[in-house]
Amino acid sequence: MPVRTVALRLRDRRRRAADRRFGVRLLGSAAVAAVAAVPFGLLLVLLEGHWEPLRRLDAGTARRLHETALEHPAWTSTLRFLSDRVWDPVTLRTAVALLTVWLVYRRAWRLAAWSAVTAVAGGLIGLLVKTVVERARPSLEDPVAHAPGFSFPSGHAMTATTSFAVLLLVLLPLVPRAWRPLGWCLAVVSVLGVGFTRVALGVHWFSDVVGGWLLGLAVVALTAWAFEAWRVDSGRGHAELTGGLEPELTGAHPEPGPSGREVSH
Repeated sequence: MPVRTVALRLRDRRRRAADRRFGVRLLGSAAVAAVAAVPFGLLLVLLEGHWEPLRRLDAGTARRLHETALEHPAWTSTLRFLSDRVWDPVTLRTAVALLTVWLVYRRAWRLAAWSAVTAVAGGLIGLLVKTVVERARPSLEDPVAHAPGFSFPSGHAMTATTSFAVLLLVLLPLVPRAWRPLGWCLAVVSVLGVGFTRVALGVHWFSDVVGGWLLGLAVVALTAWAFEAWRVDSGRGHAELTGGLEPELTGAHPEPGPSGREVSH
């Protein structure tokens, strides 16, 4: 058998093995995300233990922001529009879904899988924690907004964290290097803004929002780790986080296809 044929078969076998390990890592990371975030776990312990400083912080923040919302109805309407339209979980998940479809079209198979699993895992883990903790939402006089379900963690905050992280880490390679800091700033401001609107509208405690941020970051960190591990296993090397998860998305280099063949974008 020619040496070249043997080398090609070994390369294809290595890539198929890398694909299998990538899938296991990706799903495994999503499954353990809820218990892997130490800061989130600490916050949950303090919350369940009714830690007085945290309780005072939640109550004081809710009271002050609610007073401001009642005094400035135009400001409140703006916050409601941002929370219910621009930064609504349905809007953000739709954006991630469209991005995933585009990645499939570009044959960026693993990046599409990472995007979809990160978004879906974030939603399911957040719902699971809500069901387990069963924290009641703030009860304020003359409320300016209402929301169903339990309060901790904030679904809006968690969805914003995972969604903007996916959008940013996928699209960064397509953004000129000089504009990338602006992309990071827009993502951070949006995530923080989502959290602020939920507390200001009186539908979440401050600690709910922090919990959503932390848990969302845990999901992204663990699934991104799985993706980076696949890159190393398949011989592509490490990617700088500031440049996105897959610099090859620009089309300069093809991505290995599901069967181990190289495909052009």
